[in-house]
Amino acid sequence: MNKVLKTIGKICSNLLVALVVLATLALVAPRVAGWRPFTVLSGSMEPTYHVGSLIYVKEVPASEIQVGDPITFVLNEDLVVVTHRVTAIDAENQRFTTKGDANDSEDLNPVHFNNLVGRPVFSIPYLGYVSGFLETSRGKIVAVTALLVLAILVFLPDVLNKIDDKKQGGEQPPQKEEASK
Repeated sequence: MNKVLKTIGKICSNLLVALVVLATLALVAPRVAGWRPFTVLSGSMEPTYHVGSLIYVKEVPASEIQVGDPITFVLNEDLVVVTHRVTAIDAENQRFTTKGDANDSEDLNPVHFNNLVGRPVFSIPYLGYVSGFLETSRGKIVAVTALLVLAILVFLPDVLNKIDDKKQGGEQPPQKEEASK
């Protein structure tokens, strides 16, 4: 029975370690590269960017943006961030005209070049839900608990091996020698 538990423990711990490593890479590595993550909250850019996706945005100068590029920008004074596609550029007045791929009409207000956050580099479907959850208090508690469970599962096989060794007499405590008189 202990061998079955050990095998299950090893498999679970390996899967959890792989999952944690992949999630960490997906959430942290792009930030190290200077890309800012944003969660897609609406369907205005479907099917390019699905609701719940995490998009990574690279800062670029306005001069590099071309008609047809998706851009991420600050929409208003409340610092709402939106990603839409550029349909026209007014270089003289430093404004982009934008439209969501799923929208029927262009956005009412042009985007000033100063409001440009950058250009999306790539997206990962559904990871925005995870990222948003991890930013909440409940999400942080779940993450810490999951890490503790992971640590236990990583060390559990070693503990079970030591218990088995002691039961089978494989590991004997060192004998003390008596001092000769």
